[in-house]
Amino acid sequence: MRLPVAAPFFSRRQDLLRSRPAMAAIALVLLLSPASSAWAEDEMTFEAVNYGGESVISATGRISDSTPDMFLNFLQKNSRLGVHTIVFLDSPGGGVLASMQFGTLLRKIGAAAVVAKISGGYFGAQPSITAAKCVSACVYALIGARKRVIPPESAVGIHKMFLTVDGTDITALSTKQDRAVASDLRGQLSSYTGKMGVSPELIARAERIPSEELHILTRAEIKKWHLGVPNL
Repeated sequence: MRLPVAAPFFSRRQDLLRSRPAMAAIALVLLLSPASSAWAEDEMTFEAVNYGGESVISATGRISDSTPDMFLNFLQKNSRLGVHTIVFLDSPGGGVLASMQFGTLLRKIGAAAVVAKISGGYFGAQPSITAAKCVSACVYALIGARKRVIPPESAVGIHKMFLTVDGTDITALSTKQDRAVASDLRGQLSSYTGKMGVSPELIARAERIPSEELHILTRAEIKKWHLGVPNL
């Protein structure tokens, strides 16, 4: 398989992050991940892995507010290694705003995202590739990729956004203003999703699923909403 050549790295972070939503300053954290899964996992880390003689990226863990900057730092530090813009993604979700920012970065560098775990590949050995998950807010990072690959063995899941403080769902206790902010964010998500070539119907479907549940997308739904293909 021929890997795509990496796009040039941007010299200034603000060029990549200038599209941050204005609501990033609100006190409440807006998440799309159940506390039982996202908060139990460590923050996302990045690693360069040898794949077919080329370096690709392994991205594993929860997407936090620091994830976009950490990704930029990783790209800058590994630019001399010729890291190709294929990102193997495995995440339980995290912050909605951070996920959209991460997804925007993936699009700006022309990355392809694969929902799978990749490890090893050192000293000429073949890497290990296994099934993975991209659920909750992770889906919005995945949406940003130039090409999205969802192998049949891997899981992509969605559910309704909720408001949290320290991982505790406070949606039912939130104020009218908080709910208005959340509603505005849903509009931003729909706009972002459409611009990335995915049907905004995905957002509408997610909002009909209780936040304490998780709907794993079927292959028919993935195809219907133009979310991804099964092979790179």
